[in-house]
Amino acid sequence: MKTLRMAFSLCFLLTAGSAFGQKVNVDWDKTANFSSFKTYAWAKGTPSPNQLVDQRITNAIDAQLAAKGLQKLDAGANPDLAVTYAAAVGAQTQLNTTTLGGWGGPWRYGWGGGTSTTSVQQIPVGQLVVELGDIKNKDLVWRATSSDTMSDNPQKNEKKINKAVEKMFKKYPPPKGK
Repeated sequence: MKTLRMAFSLCFLLTAGSAFGQKVNVDWDKTANFSSFKTYAWAKGTPSPNQLVDQRITNAIDAQLAAKGLQKLDAGANPDLAVTYAAAVGAQTQLNTTTLGGWGGPWRYGWGGGTSTTSVQQIPVGQLVVELGDIKNKDLVWRATSSDTMSDNPQKNEKKINKAVEKMFKKYPPPKGK
């Protein structure tokens, strides 16, 4: 009985952790010469409709590109890379079931007269896509995606944005030959 409860709790924790953990994926053109990229400029993407969030995302990306040695140029200049991002908000459905009363828990169907209540909760999930394009060859050379739950607290969301962008750019420039 105790083992069954512990197994149920472990499954719940593993499921909850995978449902709400920040996910980052990075892909790139294996033939691109990333050492030749020294400058970048912003191109039109699908920014966040919230101007403060847009500013936080662009600042985070600018900081990571600067840390990688890339210089930001004005749009009229002749940069090596064009940078765009797209942001969107979706929802993830979570079912919460609570069992009250009864003997033996929910796996003993009908014993003890217990009741179960299930509630449905919509959890906002933000998605961020960052793309780098080679202007000279007009090719997409690097793309990163991230998704994470969102908070009502703007400071928490800013931390999540910074963490996501930092994780994305850990793989920039990509390792050679992989």
